[in-house]
Amino acid sequence: MIQDFFNKNFTYAVVGATVNQDKYGYRVLKDLASAGYNVAGVNPKYQEIEGIPCYSSLKDMPQKPEVAVFEVPPEAGLKLLEEAAALGVTRVWFQPGAASAAIKTRSVKLGLEAVADGSCIMVARRSLANPDN
Repeated sequence: MIQDFFNKNFTYAVVGATVNQDKYGYRVLKDLASAGYNVAGVNPKYQEIEGIPCYSSLKDMPQKPEVAVFEVPPEAGLKLLEEAAALGVTRVWFQPGAASAAIKTRSVKLGLEAVADGSCIMVARRSLANPDN
């Protein structure tokens, strides 16, 4: 299942992207971009982050993402999960600290492929890219 989240033909949205290099919203955005994935940030505070486009919301993205990566508090993530599902996003990844029992339950009810178990998308990507490490 985890490998279904990684495809360089997919568009990725990092919800909660930030310019703060100490935060995972920045690190995940840069990690996916540097690995060659088509990625954009979602945060109404920014139009771009180091050359990577950033949009106010998922619905403002010119291309619907196949994967939405959430790096926001669970309360915000639960609301944004509804927006993602309404837009037709089928895969959602909740970074450590972004998931909750309510998010897991709602993801199932919405029929989404979800990772909400505390797994980090950067670690998973690197593990799949280098299976011997």
